[in-house]
Formats: sequence, C-alpha cells, structure tokens
Amino acid sequence: MTVATRTVRDIALENPATIRVFEAFGIDYCCGGKKPLSEACTARNLSVDEVVKALESTGPAEREIEDWSAQPLGVLAAHIVNTHHAYVRRELPRLTELAEKVVRRHGDTKPELPAIQLTLSELGEELLQHCAKEELVLFPYITKFERAVADGTPKPHGCFGSVTNPIAMMTQEHDSAGALVARMRELSSDFNPPVGACPTFHAFYRGLHEFEQDLHQHIHLENNILFPRAIDMERSSNI
Repeated sequence: MTVATRTVRDIALENPATIRVFEAFGIDYCCGGKKPLSEACTARNLSVDEVVKALESTGPAEREIEDWSAQPLGVLAAHIVNTHHAYVRRELPRLTELAEKVVRRHGDTKPELPAIQLTLSELGEELLQHCAKEELVLFPYITKFERAVADGTPKPHGCFGSVTNPIAMMTQEHDSAGALVARMRELSSDFNPPVGACPTFHAFYRGLHEFEQDLHQHIHLENNILFPRAIDMERSSNI
C-alpha cells in the first residue's frame, strides 16, 4: 500500500508529527481522516506528490509530538480536558470580544463578518455543552472502566448502555463543530484579512485559525485514539 492510498487518519496515528503537514496543507485528519490521502488531496486541489514528499520528510527526529496511542485512557482523557477543553473556555471569550469589535467597526462594509460572528457564537455554544458532557459523563466512565479492567472489579454503572452510544453522539457533535469551523474558514477566505485591515482584524482571523488548529488536534485525539480504544476495551473485557 502506497502513502497516497493510506488514510489520512492512519498516517497521523503512525507518526503524530505528520499532523503539522496536514495542518499546513489544510487537510482534515480528524473528522474527515478516514479518506485516502489521494482523495483528500483532490478535494483540496493539492498535488499528491507534493504532499507525500512533505510527509516523507517528517522523520524520526521530528517525533517530539506526544504519541497518545499507548497512554492510559484516563491519562489521555485528562490531557484533553486540561489542554483542549481549557483552551476552548479560554479562547472563546477572547474571540467573541474580537468579533464584536471588528463587526462594529467593519461589519457594514464586510458582510462576511456578521456571518462569521454568528457562526462563532453557534460553535461556542455547541462546544461548551459538548465539553461538559464529556467531562461529567463520558470521560469519568471510560476512566472508571479502565480502572475496573485493571483491578478485575465490576464495571461501572452507565446510564447509556454501551459506551458506543455516547461516543456516537460525541462524534456527531465533532462533525457539526468541524462544519462550523469550515464555514468560518470559507467566509474569511482561509482566514486571510483584506489588504489594509486593522490589527484587530488580523488578530481576529489569526485567533480563528489557531482555534481551528487546536480543535482539529482535539477531535483527532478523541475520534482516532480515545474513542476506538474505549470501544475495543469494552468489547474485549470480561467484567
């Protein structure tokens, strides 16, 4: 199997440093990561050879990005909460304030700005509810289940039956969040402010771009690592 025929998800899992390449080319490795690399490149009008060359240049010396595929699930869940959920709660108010400023100043002449502001508001509301559900229900259950497997004790009580049920819901919410971010990218011409834009305008678009990158990493850790491993743990356990 060539690099071009492998899925984006599998490439990112094998070498986490390749995530930088996917981010640089705007290739979705989280929600849309199940596509073959060639198909993902076609969707972005990218040269497959160019992307493959960039991926192949990502050698072992660049693998300083944490590989979470073998870490305990409880540790990974805590990392997601402390890093990515915390980022969401920290950045949303700042981006909301920047949105208000640029809409107030430029909204009359830049109709895309009110649309971006509205999309950001919708995304923020969805993400905050999403994070709360994971922190209060799903992540504690996965952590307790993992501990029960290790200790040989009864599995924890869950109000949702199989863990596949809340995971399916969280995955759907990831798809929705990814679509909203993609909408903001489209409205902002790939987060490129117009010529002569003020510093606040630049800060807003730069902040949206950084938020998108963090969200991609966030969803990748859940969709491609935490969730599949939690499902496999439940299916293979004897408790």
